[in-house]
Amino acid sequence: MKMAIVMPVYNEAALLERSVDRLLACPLCRDTSGREIERLLVMIDDGSTDGTTDLCRRIAERPGVLFEAQSPNAGKGAAVRRGIARAVEAGADLIVIHDADLEYDPADHAALVAPLLDGRADAVIGSRFLGHTHRVLYYWHSLANRFITTFSNILTNLNLSDIECCLKAFTADVARKMVLKEDRFGIEPEIIARLARMRVGPESRAVRVYEVAVSYAGRTYAEGKKIGWRDGVGALVTIVHRNLID
Repeated sequence: MKMAIVMPVYNEAALLERSVDRLLACPLCRDTSGREIERLLVMIDDGSTDGTTDLCRRIAERPGVLFEAQSPNAGKGAAVRRGIARAVEAGADLIVIHDADLEYDPADHAALVAPLLDGRADAVIGSRFLGHTHRVLYYWHSLANRFITTFSNILTNLNLSDIECCLKAFTADVARKMVLKEDRFGIEPEIIARLARMRVGPESRAVRVYEVAVSYAGRTYAEGKKIGWRDGVGALVTIVHRNLID
């Protein structure tokens, strides 16, 4: 069995090597029989301009690392789409999306994929609001996230607590069936919309979605945080578009 970690990368020269070292230092996940699962890191550089691309090439010399660069900058969603496609082509059975910064802990991967491995789920969404350790930052960000998540839940009929969490996992079969189109940060609510549609249908084929608590060490804007209020508005537009129109 193979698990691919899809890592979209954009202008992360200051943190990328630490992030990759941290990820690769984590013990391999194990299946229900206790056997280690092969791990493949798929890095997609999204037109970085700060030296990240060359750093990615050096990191890709390590075993178990695959790298591609897309240029010019097309957005996180475009990088995630390409990474998922490369992971499927590489024969991954499970796919985890993990950001290149240090906000999310790769030690949470084992808990994230556990419902996939034991057959309970086909897709798992991480949540920063279910009781794990998190860095205390912006109140208005948390309020906006709750509003966006509630609005998404109304249209998808899911009861998720954190659709904007950037730690998500699903089987390769689900990955092949998801037709993702968003180029920027709208990729997060779009994934939820696609999964919600895939829950509808014959019980034998309906996608089962689980939620797992993950830890979170959010960055400030001074530390390189890239998402802003415009992306929040964009998320609402994406939720309407991908649930009611496309």
